[in-house]
Amino acid sequence: MTSNRGSAHIVVDGSNIATEGRSTPSLTQLNEAVTSFMEEFPDTAVTVVVDATFGHRIPKSESSEFDAGVANNELVAPPAGAVGRGDAFVLGIADKAGAAVLSNDSFQEFHGDYPWLFDEGRLIGGKPVPHVGWVWVNRVPVRGPVSRKATRGASSGSRPGTSSGEGSRRSSAGRRRGKASKEASAPMPVPTSPPPSAATPKPADVEPTRRPAPKRGEPVNDLMPFLEFVEQHPVGTAISAVVDAYSSHGAYLTVSPSDDDGDAPQVRVYVPLRFMADPPPRSAKRTMKIGDRIDLVVVSFSPARRSVDCAVPALADSIIAEQREDEARDEAGDASAGASDGEPDDDRPRRRSKKAAKRSDAEQPAAKTTPVKKVAAKKTAAKKTASKRAASKTTTSKKTASKKTASKRAAAKGSAAQHVPGEQPATGDRATDEPAAKKAAAKKAVAKRATKKAAAKRATEKAAAKRAETKTVAAKKTAAKKKATANAATRKRAAAKKTAAKKTATAKRANAKRTRDRAKDS
Repeated sequence: MTSNRGSAHIVVDGSNIATEGRSTPSLTQLNEAVTSFMEEFPDTAVTVVVDATFGHRIPKSESSEFDAGVANNELVAPPAGAVGRGDAFVLGIADKAGAAVLSNDSFQEFHGDYPWLFDEGRLIGGKPVPHVGWVWVNRVPVRGPVSRKATRGASSGSRPGTSSGEGSRRSSAGRRRGKASKEASAPMPVPTSPPPSAATPKPADVEPTRRPAPKRGEPVNDLMPFLEFVEQHPVGTAISAVVDAYSSHGAYLTVSPSDDDGDAPQVRVYVPLRFMADPPPRSAKRTMKIGDRIDLVVVSFSPARRSVDCAVPALADSIIAEQREDEARDEAGDASAGASDGEPDDDRPRRRSKKAAKRSDAEQPAAKTTPVKKVAAKKTAAKKTASKRAASKTTTSKKTASKKTASKRAAAKGSAAQHVPGEQPATGDRATDEPAAKKAAAKKAVAKRATKKAAAKRATEKAAAKRAETKTVAAKKTAAKKKATANAATRKRAAAKKTAAKKTATAKRANAKRTRDRAKDS
């Protein structure tokens, strides 16, 4: 910087220079730029100013160096809640010290308050040039719609919400550039201890440690903090969390411990894109910013990954209702599957009938024991007959079983014929009717099983036929391939023979020619 380029004091817009040519700021780039400027202009006093969020946006590996720079007053940040953020703080320092500004920004919203930005040598820009380094040039701020609006507001003598006297004083203060005092030009003092408010910060004010998003299959939380969180925050609980990482389909947030339990470990929750807004955003960065505190509602848990899924309050109720409906459908499906996997419906009533028959047998008096024994004998015979039919045994056994059945039916009819009209039927007759119903149910069950067996047999035969057909087709293809290969080999051999014959004939003709030539020469 030559003598006509600016003053002996310069204020560096650190956030702007650190982000030049990059999407995120770099403390290393800022350090290189300031070092290059000081080497080129060693007699210039330099004050580096960064915005309040600078420490959260630089790489994690530079955090310790940044904290050391702030502690040594090498870097200055605006106070919390400063109007206009870091730009207003940079221009305020330069205005008070009569210094130039090193930045590639045009500060359009401040053109009305600081017209000296258009003075020669008061705004300097710079860029890193490959194989050369940082190059510094004088700049003139770029005007635009924001600049014209700010200039009109300053020229009117007042702003909305301020008196005319106050507006004129601020306008004249912006135009007046006084000489800085010796105290203001002196080096900034180095603090010996942190301010009282920063010595013992509350746990709620401590920002969560930035962590990368967990890898696929990796647990999101430790076991004990996850279990404690699940116990204390059931589905539907409202929480507050701070955004600390992005993933391809959502964002991770950290739930800070409460003021009453400052030593409790932090728990990470996950918010998918479809739980952020309706319709879902294309990227989590459009809805949530790193460091923002978001109000959420717990909607589900994933024990396998120790993950907690959350949603914004506007979508939480509908998401929880949908998940409960899905769980109800799954339970209904499991119940129906369990019923279909069990025994046939005809077998279950038959088992209940057996139990009922046993209870009726136990309740009957001792004098009526004989009819009950007959019923048991008939039931055993019916079972034998059904099993013989299902097994498809010989014709002789079938005839014998049918004869026994017919004789027992006749006996049952005889006992029924002995009943006198007008009298109540005996307990033995009721016991005789029950085996008949059981016998019919048993026949139906046997028929069902036989039908299933026949269907299974047909399916097996079809599968065997299909496999045989597949094998046949495969064998035909293999034979065709072998035949084609043999034909190709035959053609190759024939071509080789022809080539050999041609070569032999050519050699013979050449020999004959040489013989004739020798004969002529001799």
